[in-house]
Amino acid sequence: MKILLEFRVLRSPWSIQTLGRLFHQYHKTFAPLNFSDYEAIGRGEQEVPEYFNFASDVLDKWSQIEKERKRPSNPALWWINGKGDEIKWSFEDLGFLSQKAANVLSGPCSLQKGDRVLVILPRIPEWWLLQVACMRTGVIIIPGTTQLTAQDICYRLLASKAKCIITTDVLAPAVDSVASKSQFLKTKLMVSESSRAKWLNFNDLLKASPAVHMCVKTKSQDPMTIYFTSGSTGSPKMVEHSHGSFGLGFFLCGRYWMSLTPSDIMWNISDTAWVKGAIGSVFGPWFQGTCVFAHAMPQFDPTAILNTLCRYPVTTLCSVPTAYRMLVQHDLTRYSFQALKHCLAGGEPLNQEVMAQWEKQTGLTIYEGYGQTEIGMICANMKGMKIKPGSLGKATPPYDVQIIDENGSILPPGKEGDIAIKMDAKRPFTFFTRYVDDPVKTAAVIRRNFYITGDRGSIDEDGYIWFTGRSDDVIISSGYRIGPFEIESALIQHPAVVESAVVSSPDPRGEVVVKAFVVLSPSFKSQDQKKLACELQDHVKKVTAPYKYPRKIEFVEQLPKTITGKIRRNELRNKEWGKM
Repeated sequence: MKILLEFRVLRSPWSIQTLGRLFHQYHKTFAPLNFSDYEAIGRGEQEVPEYFNFASDVLDKWSQIEKERKRPSNPALWWINGKGDEIKWSFEDLGFLSQKAANVLSGPCSLQKGDRVLVILPRIPEWWLLQVACMRTGVIIIPGTTQLTAQDICYRLLASKAKCIITTDVLAPAVDSVASKSQFLKTKLMVSESSRAKWLNFNDLLKASPAVHMCVKTKSQDPMTIYFTSGSTGSPKMVEHSHGSFGLGFFLCGRYWMSLTPSDIMWNISDTAWVKGAIGSVFGPWFQGTCVFAHAMPQFDPTAILNTLCRYPVTTLCSVPTAYRMLVQHDLTRYSFQALKHCLAGGEPLNQEVMAQWEKQTGLTIYEGYGQTEIGMICANMKGMKIKPGSLGKATPPYDVQIIDENGSILPPGKEGDIAIKMDAKRPFTFFTRYVDDPVKTAAVIRRNFYITGDRGSIDEDGYIWFTGRSDDVIISSGYRIGPFEIESALIQHPAVVESAVVSSPDPRGEVVVKAFVVLSPSFKSQDQKKLACELQDHVKKVTAPYKYPRKIEFVEQLPKTITGKIRRNELRNKEWGKM
């Protein structure tokens, strides 16, 4: 970090207030890049170019515009750590530093186009540098969360055949404990101020690295990134995306769902390991020339988030619904957000009650989007659309979203089925390439001429998609199909409930029943829990179909510390069935 602080090269010492004024001052006079071709490509109206590289075709063009216009550079990245350290890079700065980082990868690390590198970093500026450096070198980046254990890291090294791993000194010991098990791992690169035996030091190498790097020429279908994603069974799958599907695929998302312009400041609160991190912190905003704002924040801290929104001119906020649910537990009327005007949510269904509370206290609507690691944004609520609370919105280009049955036949409005993407003569370019080394699972997601998302839902007469639950989350009880999200939505409307998670549970009679894990509001913890459980059951019966009410309720101090409901449910369900 120290070396990057030394590399800060913004041309003038702007204050936060001055920077905010400049963003809005230049908004009206700024002529955006000519992206008409990218718009047409995103809508499926124009062929994908044979060659594409986000670093050279997008980021370097923004850098060139900054140079030609000879005006103060809008930051490309604005990073803080909450302890007084701050970094602001223009696109020119980002280009300069990412070329040096690219030379580190291709030089001391001996990585070539097509090699794979496992990158496990928190929200630090080096993560962004290495994202771009991998694009420049054609190296395939495999993001990983800092919550990975040594066993998790070992599995990923072996499965991916990664030649290099990049992490901090915190995880270096865990890597060393398993590194010898991978015959493919050749280089260990550590982002740290300290040194470690048998590790290269990124900070030292970056400082000594040449400042000029010739970006490799990548075809649109060349692999760019691999994400490990959990399934309902077995080990995590490796989802491979190309320079076209990832680099080009999120142009429309940034322009329309995120509604970004060069004058905006986008804060995406997402783990660096997830696709949502790449969409909201790299491709979506940087395609539009938008400033990416980042807070190191090692753990989710609602108070820190609210205070940051008051102090910094963030215009666009994106987070998972779980985060909004935690934020609305505070008195938001006590906070005065400096510039916030657009709020986004994705990663799991947004609860209507949370959405209503946020809008009531802030005056801002949360626009929900729905997507997947494999295929990006599927449908969304956009500015200008009528918002139907509880709906995922409408299909986003280039997708034709349908609800189908087990035979691949399209179901009429109101009927529950599998949420699917219709494919015509060829797969949409925004689709993932494959599950690496698993042709069986790659083929299994196709049913006739549809891609199966694995989610259940319905469509209404106006084309809005309504989410029921994951196919592997859906609870089959007494012949009924029950989605946990519906029950969680009902429970949170009761004043006693702070959070809940609903899973299937074995019944002593050998049946499957619905069980709810509930975190109580402090004012209800002293009440008789048996009576309160009955009260919550009656409440659910009134809010939704009576057959859906939870036969079991367990009050807990807290739910598993996962950022999405799907992961949380998986963990609780596994424990529940493990009791048998």
